[in-house]
Amino acid sequence: MNNLKKNREFQIIYNSGRKSFGYYSLIFFKKNDNNLKKCGFVVSKKIGNAVCRNRLKRLFREYYRQKEKILKDEYDIIFVAKKTAGEKIKTLKFLDIERDLDKVLKNVKIFK
Repeated sequence: MNNLKKNREFQIIYNSGRKSFGYYSLIFFKKNDNNLKKCGFVVSKKIGNAVCRNRLKRLFREYYRQKEKILKDEYDIIFVAKKTAGEKIKTLKFLDIERDLDKVLKNVKIFK
């Protein structure tokens, strides 16, 4: 898993990439030139406390880890948690996140 780490990398994708909305998440994505998959995970402090934010990041990372083989190679993707995910964190399961992200990524045709 190649991670986006620098603010500059995130800003390039935010400004010149495309985005797609789900119920629990927002996906920013941009085609890159080096045929590597890169991903980033963003959960704002507005979403909830540290426990909530870390749980959402773990859910996003697990989703990416499971689906990494069927994602197209030439995309940089940023997973951003929405406030609805933070509000439902007590009852939120991995399957809910998986269904939401599957629907979003199928709509934008990032799956192989």
